[in-house]
Amino acid sequence: MPILSLQSVSKSFGALKVADAVSFDVSAGEALGIIGPNGAGKSTLFNLITGNISADAGAIHFAGADVTRAPPMQRCLSGIGRTFQIPQPFEKLTVFENLLVAAAFGSRKSEGEVTDRCAGILLETGLFDRANQTAGSLGLLQRKRLELARALATDPKVLLLDEIAGGLTEAECHALVETIRAVHQGGTSIVWIEHVLHALNAVVGRLLVLNFGKVIGIGKPDEIMASRAVREIYLGIEV
Repeated sequence: MPILSLQSVSKSFGALKVADAVSFDVSAGEALGIIGPNGAGKSTLFNLITGNISADAGAIHFAGADVTRAPPMQRCLSGIGRTFQIPQPFEKLTVFENLLVAAAFGSRKSEGEVTDRCAGILLETGLFDRANQTAGSLGLLQRKRLELARALATDPKVLLLDEIAGGLTEAECHALVETIRAVHQGGTSIVWIEHVLHALNAVVGRLLVLNFGKVIGIGKPDEIMASRAVREIYLGIEV
């Protein structure tokens, strides 16, 4: 049984269809990449999975339960974690305090009960030496690491990464990819939206392509990137 399953999920805003009968499964322990041009509906898809917006049609199942109409908090508590394109930490709190808030919120436990886990996440994400630094003073790479750490603090079974490598230098991207790969190898399922294809290809086993809210293809990265339809979408010309 897949850990996450979308079945003909659709969403429209007026005449604009942003998700058009989207269907795919994510297996436990899998890393799936999602690519597509700007405006393809990628972030909207994450909002549908997390419950930030509701589907007009179709069904979303997570860990064997139908969560199609479940509120965002319930989905978070059940094990769906997410990062956002633009990190927005609590800037006046320290890095460690940011994790405590996320962990307590995502588990409904006291801060005392999640302290050890937060310390472990700081080590896992390369932030241990920044634990007492205010989040507002971090550079972009460390803010991205904190965004990842805050999502991990909710103890997700599936981690949704929304363009987390965007804006980084090549060296910074490589460093972050190594951290994400370690998280995945630790058993966390990942669904990753990204424009930096070499970052995706270092972690994911399959790619899904979205265009105008529709799934154009899904399969192994080399097969997807070699397909005629995908090349036409990215090049904007007939191949």
